[in-house]
Amino acid sequence: MVSGFSRNLPILSFDEGYSHLFGDDNLMVLRDGKSAHISLDERTGSGFVSQDLYLHGYFSASIKLPADYTAGVVVAFYMSNGDIYEKNHDEIDFEFLGNIRGKDWRIQTNIYGNGSTSIGREERYGLWFDPSEDFHQYSILWTQNFIVFYVDNVPIREIKRTEAMGGDFPSKPMSLYATIWDGSDWATNGGKYKVSYKYAPYIAEFSDFVLHGCAVDPIEQSKCDDAAKFASIPAGITRQQRTKMVSFRNKHMQYSYCYDRSRYKTPPSECVIDPKEAERLRGFDPVTFGGARHHRGKRHHRTRPTSSI
Repeated sequence: MVSGFSRNLPILSFDEGYSHLFGDDNLMVLRDGKSAHISLDERTGSGFVSQDLYLHGYFSASIKLPADYTAGVVVAFYMSNGDIYEKNHDEIDFEFLGNIRGKDWRIQTNIYGNGSTSIGREERYGLWFDPSEDFHQYSILWTQNFIVFYVDNVPIREIKRTEAMGGDFPSKPMSLYATIWDGSDWATNGGKYKVSYKYAPYIAEFSDFVLHGCAVDPIEQSKCDDAAKFASIPAGITRQQRTKMVSFRNKHMQYSYCYDRSRYKTPPSECVIDPKEAERLRGFDPVTFGGARHHRGKRHHRTRPTSSI
């Protein structure tokens, strides 16, 4: 399932790149050593973490999500250094949000820098396929100046660092994580639909592990100077990929903080406003994205979009 430029990058076995994080036997490494399952049941969720910290690079996994009723279930594939920097951590997130039977999984992306959790930078999308039917590749490209999220080698979001962002752009070494957990209080329709453990265990399957970045010492945190390794990492989005990204966003985006007028009267500096995206989101939720008045007071969770999907 590894596609595009990532075909040329080394695929690791689980034990070469990752270690158990939590969940006891709810994490299962398959016999071939190249795949792992993490599951959620009434006892616990589960997860794994990279053995190294990385400063920039390309990070990827092929993931197959649980099927059927998955409301309240959250599967996350993300980078973080919250265990080292408790008050000023960085994060780059893929979060997969389950749904009721007959409704599709959604993807949420987000970034934090320097503990900037009060400034939400969430986006949320549907997909053009059922992510529970087969494996699909989800990737993060992180450099000093930009971050790109990919699905099956199609870029779905690009964040370029601006001077005004300052420390809000992730800049400290991070580990890779994969987790599954109970997000009943917010994940599906703002918590309306919750995890039902009669359908447990909920199993997320991972394979094709790519950890192609600059591994740094957690104490010294020296800068990366491995130019040869980074020569194989793309320097940005190609024209063809950008066309695909624009098409994806115009068809599948369901929420973006850049257009959320109830949170930001003026979009943050890194936002690139696209009239077609704005028009789609206004049709999706005219209160949030059109600047229309809301007759009841509506408070926003500091890290979650409030649009109902």
